[in-house]
Amino acid sequence: MGQFLPCFKAYDVRGIVPIELNPRIAYAIGRAYAQQIRPRTACIGYDIRLSGPELQAALAQGLIEEGASVIDLGMVGTEMVYFATAHYGLDGGVMLTASHNPAEYNGMKMVRAESRPISGDTGLNEIERIAASLLEGDIPASFAPTMERKDVYDDFVNHLLTFADISQMKPLRVLADAGNGAAGLAMRALSPHLPLRIEEMLYEPDGQFPNGVPNPILQESRARIEEKLRANPGEYDFAVAWDGDYDRCFFLDGQGNFIEGYYIVGVLAQAILSADPSQTIIYDPRLIWNTLDIVQQYGGNAVLCKSGHAFIKERMRAEDAIYGGEMSAHHYFKGHWYCDSGMIPLIMIADLVSRSGKSLGELVGGMVTKFPCSGEVNSKVADVGAVLEKVGRIYSDGEIDRTDGLSVEYPTWRFNLRGSNTEPVIRLNVESRGDHSLMVQKTEELLALIRG
Repeated sequence: MGQFLPCFKAYDVRGIVPIELNPRIAYAIGRAYAQQIRPRTACIGYDIRLSGPELQAALAQGLIEEGASVIDLGMVGTEMVYFATAHYGLDGGVMLTASHNPAEYNGMKMVRAESRPISGDTGLNEIERIAASLLEGDIPASFAPTMERKDVYDDFVNHLLTFADISQMKPLRVLADAGNGAAGLAMRALSPHLPLRIEEMLYEPDGQFPNGVPNPILQESRARIEEKLRANPGEYDFAVAWDGDYDRCFFLDGQGNFIEGYYIVGVLAQAILSADPSQTIIYDPRLIWNTLDIVQQYGGNAVLCKSGHAFIKERMRAEDAIYGGEMSAHHYFKGHWYCDSGMIPLIMIADLVSRSGKSLGELVGGMVTKFPCSGEVNSKVADVGAVLEKVGRIYSDGEIDRTDGLSVEYPTWRFNLRGSNTEPVIRLNVESRGDHSLMVQKTEELLALIRG
C-alpha cells in the first residue's frame, strides 16, 4: 500500500478506476515521473482496458508539460513497451495495464532508459510523493496532448524471431487463447512469420472481458481451452494462453493437461543450458528443486532471487544472467533487456518441441514425477504476518529461509508461504521429492493451519 496514494504498490501502480486511479491522478503521475526520471522522450502503451486511452492522454500531458516528448504506441502488450524503450534508445516508458485484475482496474508499469524497472526503492516512492503533492494544487479539467504515433509491431516481431531458428521449426498444430486480451494483436503480427498452424481463440481485444478476466493460472479462466483439448485429444501438439497484457504465458499439453509454470522454467533452463552450460539462471523461492536439479545436471549457475519482476530484473543484470524464471509464468531474457515476455516462451517451446521430437507432455513428464508440486494456492487471511509467524513456529524444525516470505525445507518435502505484493492474500506452494501423496498431504495440512 502506498504511503500517499493507494494505487501505488511495491513495484507498480494499480487501482480501481476512477476511485483509486483516474485522469487527474494519471496527469499528476506523468508530471511526477518526468520530474523524477527527467526523460527527453518516453513512450506510452495501453492494453485492452476501456480506461486506457483517457489515462494515456492525461499521463502524456503531464509528461509533456514537464518538457518530455511522448510517443504513443497505441494498444500493445507490456513487453512491447519494454522493447520500444530499449530498442529505440528512449529515456523511459509507461505501460497502462492492470495485468490480470478485473475490468474495473487499471495501472502503470514504469521503466527508465534500457527498460530498467522503476520500483519502490528505485524511484517509485518518490514519484508517488511528488504526485500526491501535485494533486493538492490545480489540475487541468481536460487533456489533449500532442503525441507522435508509432507502430512498433514490425520491429517487435523481427526482435522475437531472433530467439529461435524458424527454418528448423515444424508445422506444429497449436491452440492459442488470447482471452480477449492484447495477445491476439501480437499473434496476428507474429503468426505469418512462423510455420506453426495456429488456431485462434478469443483473439478480439475486449476490455469488458466478456469471457472473464484472462488469467490462465486460475482454473476457471483456462476451462475453455482445456475442454477443447480434451474433446480433441492429440489434435493439437500443445496449447498456449496469455493474461491480458501477455507478460505471462501458460502452456497445456495436447491432452489438455495444464503445465505449471514451474516446469516451463525447467524446460527453458534446460534448453538454454544444453546450448551453453556456463550460463546463469535466476529462480524464485516458491518452487525450486526441479530448477536446481536441472541447472546442476547441465553445469550452470543457479541464483536465488526474491519474487517480483523488479527484483528479478535487477538481479539478472547484476549476475549477467541469460534467463530468469518464476513459477507464476513470468520468463525473463537477457536478449530482451532482462525483461519478461509472454511471446518469447511460445517461440522457444515450439522450437524445442520441433527439435527434440518429443511432445511438450513428454518434455515435462519426468520433472512432474520427480518433483510434484501443489501449484500456487491462495488464501485470504486477516493478518498475513501473524499467519507467517504461526506457521514458522510450528515448522521451526525444518531448514528455514526468509528470502521471500517463509520457506521451510525437509529432506523429502518443502514449502514456501508469502504474502502477495498486489493482493490481500497469502500464497502457498508445496513440493516433494517424487512423492505425490506426501505433497498433497502436506498441502492440506498447511491449508488447514493457514485457514483455521
